[in-house]
Amino acid sequence: MSTETTAPAADGEAAVDPAAVLDDITGMLRELLDEQGLDDVEVTRDATFHGDLELESIDLVTLSAALREHYGDRVNFAEFVAELELDEIIALTVGELVDHVVASLRAA
Repeated sequence: MSTETTAPAADGEAAVDPAAVLDDITGMLRELLDEQGLDDVEVTRDATFHGDLELESIDLVTLSAALREHYGDRVNFAEFVAELELDEIIALTVGELVDHVVASLRAA
């Protein structure tokens, strides 16, 4: 996508830039929203996938594929969502996904 997500840290391990991850995910979501004619929807950390972005479950599958294509196996969106209750999935925010991606990349 548009920005580099990881960079060498002083101790030699990769540092993960949450702002870059947010930019990456925002770009992925923009593509999904543009395809649905929802290009005027604002994507922020607090935006919910269901309520604010009006994404359906099939859209989350598409997002999962985009995440896997961009980050590889280091980020497993399906596993992340599988650990949530239904009401948590419905209330899931962009920021929570960003935090998950950052944590996954740091753990990899």
